[in-house]
Amino acid sequence: MNGLSDKINKLETSATLAMAAKTRELKAEGKSIIGLSLGEPDFNTPDFIKDAAINAINENYNSYTPVDGYLELKTAIQQKFRRDNNLDYNTSQIVVSTGAKQSLYNLAATILNPGDEVILPCPYWVSYSDIVKLNEGVPVEVKTDIKQDFKITPEQLESAITPKTKMLWYSSPCNPSGSVYTKEELESLAKVLRRHPHIIVISDEIYEHINFSGAHTSMASIEGMQNRTVTVNGVSKAFAMTGWRIGYIGAPEYIAKACTKLQGQVTSGANCIAQRAVITALEADKSAIQYMIDKFKSRRQLILDLLNNIKGFTCNEPQGAFYVFPNVSAYFGQTIKGKTISNATGFSMLLLEEAHVATVTGEAFGNPNCIRISYAASEKDIKEALKRIRTLLEEK
Repeated sequence: MNGLSDKINKLETSATLAMAAKTRELKAEGKSIIGLSLGEPDFNTPDFIKDAAINAINENYNSYTPVDGYLELKTAIQQKFRRDNNLDYNTSQIVVSTGAKQSLYNLAATILNPGDEVILPCPYWVSYSDIVKLNEGVPVEVKTDIKQDFKITPEQLESAITPKTKMLWYSSPCNPSGSVYTKEELESLAKVLRRHPHIIVISDEIYEHINFSGAHTSMASIEGMQNRTVTVNGVSKAFAMTGWRIGYIGAPEYIAKACTKLQGQVTSGANCIAQRAVITALEADKSAIQYMIDKFKSRRQLILDLLNNIKGFTCNEPQGAFYVFPNVSAYFGQTIKGKTISNATGFSMLLLEEAHVATVTGEAFGNPNCIRISYAASEKDIKEALKRIRTLLEEK
């Protein structure tokens, strides 16, 4: 008995944040750790966005904000949806939150009843499953593998649906696999979903602009899907604004109102200065952030070339985000540096403790055979990290 609630006792610690904490701990001990675990761009926020924040301070934006966001920001989001996603939302259908993670939590809390099932194509972002569980939903994991580019098929989706299915959650580009659903693939999934009109789709598009495939398609833009799809996005990744904590949704109005109602009792409106800066970010042409996307693409090629030269790593070629998700099961059962590797968690800890490279176990993403490696790091760090990993595994 520790006096805490059952739900918090059952809650898993975020694997990415836990690895980041372990990395900081080892660095404090004087260890030279290369962190490839966090999904955080290593760029500074662009100056034109910082200038907008400074202007907001000087203009005395310091009061409580509307629960669902400044109207000017919601208008900028409305225009962004129209420009980038071919989606028309009224401002009453848009809710601004303290990061896309809060947006996702709001959705689970306002839509799920105890026992409702949520389909999670694996691999999925670490927090999806626990957000669902916290809100008394039941995660239904649908396994995918590298042969299908870690993307769910229409047949798998159909097989996973039951009378208790309430939602489908997915991300594209995907964290952790970097996979991107094509328009044709989303249309095939939508064909299944149209046979089950009670299912609400949560489309997490936070990596939308970090996309090397040449095209991004929103599920809500597929015929018949907008009135049952919630489009989740934010500025953390593409604009290098992780700490600014602004996310948002475009949703059917009844869902948007429910999220606003909940948020009004939990956090109220998001930070006033960050919101003003995000208006400027979203109104800018994509060319203003293209330099970061180009750099991520060159790093992707670098890390794939290096990983493919290490025996035992099997990779797909991710089309978006800034992660690789190699299958490392070839090492399971092997003993390296006196440690027997039985799963991805053990392999990830081996890399941290012996090679001093921080990654994240795929078990946290619903795939026990893989690890996630972020290439949101300098080319120098990527080269040194992969050199250390290769040296460790070849020395065994």
